[in-house]
Amino acid sequence: MLNWGLVLVVCALAAAGTGLLYSAGGGWEPWASRHLVRFATLLPITIAIALVDVRIWMRLAYWIYLIVLFLLILVEIMGHIGMGAQRWINLGPIVIQPSELMKPALVLVLARYFHTQTLDRIGRPLVLLPPLALVFMPVGLVLLQPNLGTALLLIMTSGAVFWCGGVRLWKFLLAISAGLGAIPIGWQFLHDYQRQRVYTFLDPERDPLGTGYNIIQSKIAFGSGGLFGKGFMEGSQSQLMFLPEKHTDFIFVVLAEEFGLVGCLAVMALFMVVVVYGYAIALSSRSQFGRLTGIGLTTSFLLYILVNVAMITGLIPVVGIPLPLVSYGGTAMMTVLIGFGLLLSVSIHRHTRISRSGLHEG
Repeated sequence: MLNWGLVLVVCALAAAGTGLLYSAGGGWEPWASRHLVRFATLLPITIAIALVDVRIWMRLAYWIYLIVLFLLILVEIMGHIGMGAQRWINLGPIVIQPSELMKPALVLVLARYFHTQTLDRIGRPLVLLPPLALVFMPVGLVLLQPNLGTALLLIMTSGAVFWCGGVRLWKFLLAISAGLGAIPIGWQFLHDYQRQRVYTFLDPERDPLGTGYNIIQSKIAFGSGGLFGKGFMEGSQSQLMFLPEKHTDFIFVVLAEEFGLVGCLAVMALFMVVVVYGYAIALSSRSQFGRLTGIGLTTSFLLYILVNVAMITGLIPVVGIPLPLVSYGGTAMMTVLIGFGLLLSVSIHRHTRISRSGLHEG
């Protein structure tokens, strides 16, 4: 049976996003109406994905991954350049961002790989080489776009699947140590704008009218909202165009200014309900593939939220991560709803036992 409670909360978040985009744009155009139409169009697709047997998604996992990986390669060959980065493919009536689609695709393929392995085999270092290759091939392509934020999200989401798949703690500690040790080397390969984001994070006041402008205006808007906010469409920073990217990365700031701390807590509560639903679905699955798929997709959704809120409050450098279901963006919404479709499929078929081959019930 379809988990209608989860569907209802997802609809509530999309409705909140539509309202905030209406305020940010001063009416239905240019963002609110498109956001609502996209959600209304994609929701039936989400339900259709949910009704497909989870074993079919397991069998298709490698093909889905390869298709999205091919799209990432196409980005390098014929990608559309926007805002200084080459991240999109123009398919006529639609423009897609394959790096977003890689998030659920990577979870599926890793879940399938670890489902086919025993704990004893996972303890062997050579057995981890294939899943590591599955992770770092798309990560490398995403870094070339350049898109450091999405690359880091892919790595962190994969880490959750690796952990729940049975990889030992000492291997994570070794990988983290190697990553920290590589920071001075990685710094040399960062683009100038990425270095500026780090400098701005450390000292936003160093360039208040340039690189520090966004985060300074964001903090002003946050503080001015107070406990209950200034009211719908009454935010000075957003309505008077002081707040850049208010319809995408900084949409949560519009919420904070107009509805205050109470509004922020209400939306965050909805997000946390979704996260609890997600992990509960994952843990209720009787198959390893279902558990890992649910955990990976829910962790990816949670990271979206945490990174976006931390970014706009100045806790981490700005990395260009939208707020799921609330921010404006077609591919981002499609990716999130595909993820929910797969999660709902795990929920419907949570009692299904899947053999290691995935070809029949065990």
